[in-house]
Amino acid sequence: MTDKALVLFSGGQDSTTCLAWALDRFDHVETLGFDYGQRHRVELERRTAIRDGLAVLNPDWKTKLGEEHTISLAALGEVSNTALTRDVAIEMNEGGLPNTFVPGRNIIFLTFAAALAYRRGLRRIIGGMCETDYSGYPDCRDDTIKALQVALNLGMEKRFVLETPLMWIDKADTWRLAQSLGGEKLVDLIVEETHTCYLGERGQRHDWGYGCGECPACKLRAQGWERFGRGAS
Repeated sequence: MTDKALVLFSGGQDSTTCLAWALDRFDHVETLGFDYGQRHRVELERRTAIRDGLAVLNPDWKTKLGEEHTISLAALGEVSNTALTRDVAIEMNEGGLPNTFVPGRNIIFLTFAAALAYRRGLRRIIGGMCETDYSGYPDCRDDTIKALQVALNLGMEKRFVLETPLMWIDKADTWRLAQSLGGEKLVDLIVEETHTCYLGERGQRHDWGYGCGECPACKLRAQGWERFGRGAS
């Protein structure tokens, strides 16, 4: 029986690593991105180059790579008053979470992903959620994902498996995972083509890729790169 997967693919470092991880394991892999009016919408524009790069990097991956899907979730952006959906400064709120947290985002993403997977006959749904080296978002926690898997399977009478290969590793290990999957060529592809910066900045090139260098996403990526050991190039 063919094991088919759907990867939540934003065009960032984590989702690209997850896509390579899925291509290394499953027979057919489709990708899904969400447009919710995010400030860093440039990440969605990187997906074609990344998919093309993965196909060139590994001929076996090319044969497994299926359709790309994009779902518009404008309503999520409209109800979210956050630094990811508004032109405001990134800062911590009173509850200790950064104002980049979009309430319900991953819950909504995975629900729509399951609906698409239901129609497409895809059993495994892969996301880059992580609670080891992250900004503290509660919808990235393992307990949240496990609870949602139960709810989706009950509500759709399916046996979806929500896979989170990055859940228990830090950003340095995410770089190492990419290296183990596709060698230096995959690491270089992630550096050059993926986008992580919350501000959508792609003018400044760092050792670890493009970004403002100051937002929480850039800092996590940069710190992981240093621990990864590539250092200055």
